[in-house]
Formats: sequence, structure tokens, C-alpha cells
Amino acid sequence: MKKNLQQLADWLHIDNQAFPETLVTGVSIDTRTIQQGDLFIPFRGEAVNGHRFVEQAFEKGAAAALWMNDEPNPPQHIPLIFVDDPEMALQEMAKAYRNEHKATFIGITGSNGKTSSKDILAGALAPYYKVQKTIGNFNNQLGLPITILQLDEDTEISVLEMGMSGFGEIEFLTKLARPHYALITNIGEAHMQDLGSREGIAQAKFEIIKGLDETGVLFFDGDEPLLQNLVAKEANLKTQSVGFTVGLDLVASNIEATADGSSFHVEGAITGDFFISVLGEHQVKNTLNTMLVSKALGLTDEQIRAALKQVVLTDMRMQLIPIGDLLFINDAYNAAPTSMHAAIQFVNQSTIRADKWLVLGDMLELGDDEQQMHEEIATHIDVKKVNYVCLYGTRMKWLYDKLQPQFAHGHILHAETDYAPIINTIKQYATNDTLILVKGSRGMKLETIIESVSE
Repeated sequence: MKKNLQQLADWLHIDNQAFPETLVTGVSIDTRTIQQGDLFIPFRGEAVNGHRFVEQAFEKGAAAALWMNDEPNPPQHIPLIFVDDPEMALQEMAKAYRNEHKATFIGITGSNGKTSSKDILAGALAPYYKVQKTIGNFNNQLGLPITILQLDEDTEISVLEMGMSGFGEIEFLTKLARPHYALITNIGEAHMQDLGSREGIAQAKFEIIKGLDETGVLFFDGDEPLLQNLVAKEANLKTQSVGFTVGLDLVASNIEATADGSSFHVEGAITGDFFISVLGEHQVKNTLNTMLVSKALGLTDEQIRAALKQVVLTDMRMQLIPIGDLLFINDAYNAAPTSMHAAIQFVNQSTIRADKWLVLGDMLELGDDEQQMHEEIATHIDVKKVNYVCLYGTRMKWLYDKLQPQFAHGHILHAETDYAPIINTIKQYATNDTLILVKGSRGMKLETIIESVSE
């Protein structure tokens, strides 16, 4: 973005702008990461008032800043835009920039796999287009407008992740971004305590169509009946479905995992054999959406095949990490029942190494049914194929009680607040034929176990 202060003021319908020619080339809400030329946006909260850091932002290279009209003592002789509400101003500027930008916008939501899908899609398109994607987890009412305002003016594809915890949030984001294409990766159980049921979660995710361009297409998990039902009610909605069920628009089969990734066959809108350097059937399903979007954007099957081989995911998403003789799968970024089951299924079926371990942490934000959901994990663990299970967190005691009778003494343990017993067990008993899946909710920070083993 390259806009002077007068242009930003025009976006916000503000008259009499001082320093009108000051050039702004980005936005920031954090002085620790501010870049030269950024517009600094201060927020006033109960604990911290961002206006205290405005002058520091200028010292670090900010070109200008917002300032709330009712905030006293604005600094003199520096470029400021006076607004009633900085958050609303940020969103209005993003909406204005989106309206004039020529990029193709792609919105992604879902209970699990949003970031992986974003990475796969952006990685597959990058050899052929100038692509920018949501950085990190900037996927909410602040992060998404920041992402839009950070787009270069010549960006051709913008891949935007959209997160939520309640009804109405995806609707707000999609109406701001107005995507040409929308993806719903799946419907899981995350935010069950806020949305009440999987039906509620599906309805909240489906809000993404409310901002979809009138000629746009929704790509979705066709194996999910809740999404099928919602799609069936939208007679004028253009859709394409992916999954493992015959009859969908793109169907994957013959999925095989190696130490390098996953090979698979597809039938439907695209036919042939493909490979992606990512592990897990659920990641193959995420890849199917990428393939259909790439096809819609004009890429050939061979271009798609070549690009998928080069895709790299953000860390802690089924990430293979060799440490000495051991091989970890770091899937510790987050966890809910759907993604937990998928990761465990991968280990059950894997032939990468024979000695298979599960290191699992609590799944958070599941609401009233959390005990049942933790206990049900037991039905997905093949005790004939998994040799060690290490459980961490207070909720994983429920799973421990279910599994303990099925494992030999010493091959299952539960640690409630200390990683040390799990770390010591790995160091003592894991071998050069061991594959260790590490997965739990973000709050459990299970990557600490991998880091400690490597020390």
C-alpha cells in the first residue's frame, strides 16, 4: 500500500487533514514490529493505552498515527489522523483498499486446517502469481484488515484466513474481504462451548458465503453432511466439493505416506496421480481444495502437480522433525477431536517407522462434553500398532483411565503439570526405529517436549 495521509483521510471521510502528503506504506498495532513508513494504530484498553506509545512508534519509523478524538494531549507537529474509534477506522481503511484492489481474494475458514490450507494454496499458486497470505494468526477483526492493508499494490492473489469464536464474526470478515472464492475446510468441535453444537459451528462457518462475490465459488468438504445440508438450501450458490466419497467434484484415493510426504490419486474435475510434501489424509483433503481453486484460476494439471511438490507448511502442522535417531511429528499447534483423530489415524497406518508413540495433550474449549470427547480418543488408538502413549494435562486423565488396562506397565503414562516424566521416558526408551506424534491444544505447549529432548 502506498497512500498519502489525505487519501487515508478521504477513505475515512475526514476533512482538513494536516500533513496531507505524508506517505504511508503499511499499518501496525505493535511498536515492537513496526516498519518504516507504517501508520501506527493505538488502542485504548483497560490495562494499556496505546496512545502512550505513539511517539515511540515515530522514533522507530512510523510515518503517521491515528489518535482518538477524546484522547487528551496529542503530540504536536507530527502527522496524525484524528478518529472516534481506531478499530473501526482500521476496518474502514481496509474495506476501502479492498474495494480498489485488483487482486483475486480467497477466503478460508473451517474448524481445523485453515492455516495448512492457506499455506498449501499460497504455495501452489506462488510459482505462477504474486501471492500474499495471512501472516501467522492475523485472522480476526483486527488481523484481517491489517493483512489487507499490507498487500502490495501489484499483488495478484490474496489468501485470507478467517477465524472465529462465535456467530457473526465470519460474516463480518467476509463482508469486509468480499472473496472471489471461499473455502470451508471442515466442521469440527472447536468452540463448542460458545456455539453449542456441531450444527452451530457449521452455521457459523457457512457465514463465509455472505460476503462471497456474486460470481464466486464455495469449495467445501463434501464428506461433511452438515455442509451438504447447508449447501442444498442455497439454490444460487456455485459450489465444488472435495473428499473421499465417490461422486464429489474431486475425490482422493490410494493415499500413501512416506517420510517425505503423501502420494495420492484423484478423480473428477482433475484426474491423475499427485504428491505433496505433507503428511496425513486430512492434509490431502486440504490439498484437494487447492487443486480446484488452482484449476479455476487457469493452472494446468501439470502446473498444479509441479507446484504441490514444493509446498511447505507453517511449523507445528504434521511437521517432521528428526532429532538424533528419533523422528517426531510436531502437530502441536492445536487440537480438537476431529484433527486429533486424523493425526492418530495417520500414525496407526504409517509405515515410516515400526515403533509408534503418541504424546497427546489436553483439548481445550470443548464445553460440557469434554470428558466424553477425551475418552472417545481411545477408540481411535490401535493398541496393536501403538507401543507407547504419553498423556499430558488434567483432561487427559480421562483418556488414561480408558487406555491404561490395554497397555503393558510402563507403556502408558500420565503427567498432569510436568513434562519431565514424558521427556525422560522418550530419552530412555525411544530408539532409532521410533516415530513420535506430538499433538495437543495450543495452551498445552507440547513443543516444549520436543525442544527438551533435543537439548
